[in-house]
Amino acid sequence: MLLFAHALCLVCRYNMRLLLQLRNASTQAARRRVVITGSGAVTPLGNNVTESWQRLLAGDSAIARLGAEFKGLPCQVAAQIPRERLQIDKHLSKSDIKLMSPATQLAVIAADEALAAAKLKPSGLNGEQRERFGVCVGMGMFDLAEVYGAFQQLQRGYNRVSPYFIPRLLPNMACGHISMRHGLQGPNHSVSTACATGAHAIGDALRFIRHGDADIMLAGSGEACIDPLSIAGFCRLRALSTAFNDNPAVASRPFDKARDGFVMGEGAAMLLLEELEHARARGAPILAELLGYGLSGDAHHITSPSEDGTGATLAMKRAIADAGITPQDISYVNAHATSTPTGDRIEAHAIGRVFGDHVAKVSVSSTKGAHGHLLGSSGNLEALFVVHACAENRLPPSINIDQLDVDVNVVTTACEWSQDQSQRIALKNSFGFGGTNASLCIASYIGE
Repeated sequence: MLLFAHALCLVCRYNMRLLLQLRNASTQAARRRVVITGSGAVTPLGNNVTESWQRLLAGDSAIARLGAEFKGLPCQVAAQIPRERLQIDKHLSKSDIKLMSPATQLAVIAADEALAAAKLKPSGLNGEQRERFGVCVGMGMFDLAEVYGAFQQLQRGYNRVSPYFIPRLLPNMACGHISMRHGLQGPNHSVSTACATGAHAIGDALRFIRHGDADIMLAGSGEACIDPLSIAGFCRLRALSTAFNDNPAVASRPFDKARDGFVMGEGAAMLLLEELEHARARGAPILAELLGYGLSGDAHHITSPSEDGTGATLAMKRAIADAGITPQDISYVNAHATSTPTGDRIEAHAIGRVFGDHVAKVSVSSTKGAHGHLLGSSGNLEALFVVHACAENRLPPSINIDQLDVDVNVVTTACEWSQDQSQRIALKNSFGFGGTNASLCIASYIGE
């Protein structure tokens, strides 16, 4: 009798597992598929996607020595966008520049490029189509120079404070300006989750389309807060690299044994997400497909991940489950790895736990050696690079590795991703202060 009961229990468990698998398969088949049809970026590497991607594949570094106003700070390096190179006044009016913070300006320029790349002109849309077109753009932290600059003006008198001071500070203003610039009346949603902001924005936009709230979403983030106070603050946290001030190009070195902290960067990146049938109907160029989104919390510490990497592990597993695939289907992980001694090691261990024996077949890289850590705009920029890796079958490298000290297969020079025609599937990780984690599952588009 006991044997019969045990056997019955095993059969019930098997049937329950089978039912769950069938339910997941049914859900995957029924829900709306979301593809990426456009991308735009302004980065330390270049003024647009093409320049940034080509320099990334070439193994270039955009990290340089900071100016005289940073004298006396322990960290003397960052990845800045030369304003003379960008020539913002060619993209925005004087009124725009007055109304927008630097981060918002970069986000608007990146959004314009993404729309052009997707061959989509919002001015040509009708009212109903604009109502189905949303914006999900975030910001990790505002420019502290705005605050102390306004305070200095206040010391000279109340009327010296700009009436645009508060609007320029608000993290949702990039989202608002993009929406107003193009007349987009769909979901208008802003994310601010520290260094996971950009990845969360893309993941949330995915869900808006899946759930039927929109057919198209512009998603991403902008960040521009390289100023003396921000650098000083991160130095006080002992988060920034200080050992390579005399050789800035090698200061950001994810997964290398000599890494000693991250290097701040700035920029913006946007992806145009679109429901598959909507994209097909208008003949849109399809770069990649967004399969899944996972998020989690460390519940551990304000700046450090838990030693066992539980938060990162959960985010990756949830993204894989949401995509309806298995870990064995994935062959590349674009890591969050910021070049900190602890964070890179913990993430590498988490990748090993998620993939088990399959980890030997998974390539890993972090592109922050080339462009620094863009804080709230890191996850979206790096997701953009994964999208182009999927589209072009090229893996971007981790540069500045002299002595690898993690047990994963790190890509150190740009290379071909896959030699066969099967779908290329990747994870993109992004983690932030406060223990917030996001993982995106992105794949090459292969149609039905």
